[in-house]
Amino acid sequence: MNAPSTPSTPNAPDERPEPPGLQRSSAADAPGPGSSVPDGPGAGREQPGAASGGCPRTGADGPVPPLFSWQFATDPYPAYAWLREHAPVHRTVLPSGVEAWLVTRYADARQALADQRLSKNPAHHDEPAHARGRTGIPGERKAELMTHLLNIDPPDHTRLRRLVSKAFTPRRVAAFAPRVQELTDRLIDGFAAKGEADLIHEFAFPLPIYAICDMLGVPREDQDHFRDWAGMMIRHGGGPRGGVARSVKKMRGYLAELIHRKRAELGEGGADDLLSGLIAASDHGEHLTENEAAAMAFILLFAGFETTVNLIGNGVHALLRHPEQRALLQASLAAGESGLLETGVEELLRYDGPVELATWRFATEPLTLGGQSVGVGDPVLVVLAAADRDPARFDAPDTLDLTRRDNQHLGYGHGIHYCLGAPLARLEGQTALATLLTRLPDLRCAGDPGDLRWRGGLIMRGLRTLPVEFTPESS
Repeated sequence: MNAPSTPSTPNAPDERPEPPGLQRSSAADAPGPGSSVPDGPGAGREQPGAASGGCPRTGADGPVPPLFSWQFATDPYPAYAWLREHAPVHRTVLPSGVEAWLVTRYADARQALADQRLSKNPAHHDEPAHARGRTGIPGERKAELMTHLLNIDPPDHTRLRRLVSKAFTPRRVAAFAPRVQELTDRLIDGFAAKGEADLIHEFAFPLPIYAICDMLGVPREDQDHFRDWAGMMIRHGGGPRGGVARSVKKMRGYLAELIHRKRAELGEGGADDLLSGLIAASDHGEHLTENEAAAMAFILLFAGFETTVNLIGNGVHALLRHPEQRALLQASLAAGESGLLETGVEELLRYDGPVELATWRFATEPLTLGGQSVGVGDPVLVVLAAADRDPARFDAPDTLDLTRRDNQHLGYGHGIHYCLGAPLARLEGQTALATLLTRLPDLRCAGDPGDLRWRGGLIMRGLRTLPVEFTPESS
């Protein structure tokens, strides 16, 4: 299987992914790298009969709105507003059987994201037998891929992040900008003459796959393998049971072989790619072990694509629903300005970002959060989507305002787990949106916007498809 170096007609997964937002993990604490997918439809969402699902509990402030149903996925913000007001730190039972605290206010969320009493290490989960192993990426433990930044705490986290940061530098990301632009143009070339496209499957999905593979140094002839594995990871229910774990195992085997090749090439001068940089990085003479290098490459690959898929998809969807904001941005781009594009992407991240909840945390000691007593071993999930619409922090939080300046959103996390891949995600998002709006200025939804379906899940938030129409580009 060969992926073209600059694909004019990119391959989507063999079965188009109807990615169910990912239940068990996500990229660095926020959009950046990492997520995993349940094998069956509806996994990660509470179903009727769950504690806060179809049979809502009644409390002092009335019934808790249904959470994590398929209907909820379409517009979770009213339910999150209710939680912020009446139950800002709320304990619920997920369909997986895991009980967790949901944190919805900005101040509490910011505190939780930086609180070192909340560990990222799943070993601290006081999990009952029926919930064992349901908070990690399927297959990562068996594949010896646990030692990545999403699963560890200081001092190991400090050491690994410092080593990885030496390879994943702002200079490297900035130097990659021409390649992102080239990929973006080639992907649009593949459908621009048709006058219609599914922006998720023909554009938002393949762009970050090819980009992160290029940056890591995955040979072009092997990149379709990653496309297929990524498709399995976000496939909606239709994939074979256990398919995610099998994809993880295949990816691990490939990465082990690639790392051996890259290590040998280092002695011959090496290549200037991210994986070679990870292998070469050292701190006081200490290098990443092979398992650490494989785990870091895995989480960057595994996580470095879906957040960008959702950033592009959610961003275009929001602009199509707010034509005055879209026109403002197009006028700015036509004038050759970049300021509104930069603030605009930050606002899109706040307004309807790609990561709904930050990745799992586990209390290592008793603590109080939002007035609630969190016990040792309790899982805590910070609801970024709710915190970033908190009226106590943002003026008119339910209004999309691309000119918003005071915008310290939590879309990429906060504290020591702030997303390492944020610069790359910003680059890809800005490039994709600017190029789409410039080349296809009359882009519009095809069909009834009310028919659009959102992927169910817990961590990630994104559209399954986004069919659009536009005036075809002349050849």
